Amino acid sequence: MTVRILLLNPNTTESVTDLLVAAAEKVVAPGTVLIPVTATRGVPFIATRGEAQIGGVVALELLAEHHSTVDAAIIAAFGDPGLFGARELFDIPIVGMAEAAMLSACMLGRRFAIVTFSSSFGAWYEDCVDMHGLTGRCAGIRMLDTGFHSLSEVQSEKEELLVDLVYRTVTETEADVVILGGAPLAGLAAKVKHRIPVPLVDQVQAAVKQAEALVALQVRKATTGTFRRPPAKATTGLPAALAARIEHKD
Repeated sequence: MTVRILLLNPNTTESVTDLLVAAAEKVVAPGTVLIPVTATRGVPFIATRGEAQIGGVVALELLAEHHSTVDAAIIAAFGDPGLFGARELFDIPIVGMAEAAMLSACMLGRRFAIVTFSSSFGAWYEDCVDMHGLTGRCAGIRMLDTGFHSLSEVQSEKEELLVDLVYRTVTETEADVVILGGAPLAGLAAKVKHRIPVPLVDQVQAAVKQAEALVALQVRKATTGTFRRPPAKATTGLPAALAARIEHKD
């Protein structure tokens, strides 16, 4: 059985999509095919609430174009822009990369911490944790406060600083698990996990395995409750595929 998973990067940096794919391919099950798609408009990397709103719109547009040809989709930005709206609109399982990482971490310990490479992510990541109802399981969000030269090279550029920050986070917060958050850090967990005394969760690998599990479970789309497909509504000026989905003309 072939399982087609849309790996949707709502940022515009193609090299980050390549990092996501490289990390994801290390854990895909036989028969799983990743379909990577990168946003063609928006920002290079989402770091604020406003940018997340833009990224969420772009995610919905791309899902409208591709949902009928895949079995599941991953919104591959830590912070899950557009996730809940996507689950309303589309019939396939939609996995948020941050949610998948956090839920996986919850299966490995009592409390998790998130470590990332930029202080600009703090407020948005806090909102994301709260959105998923996991504030009580989060030991803290720790961020580097130094700049970086290249988004696609940030994990190698900041590897030593990140390892040190993870170690201090574990010591200071008593986190049982650590998530390396932010799409440009995809794949770093596997490189440094032997240096860290608690489990490290790779965000995109967790998302792939969650997506595969949901496909295997053959879950159905809700027809009642808060994630049922909304009734048809007229639209103005939206891209054709998204308009068709909202208007029930697809």
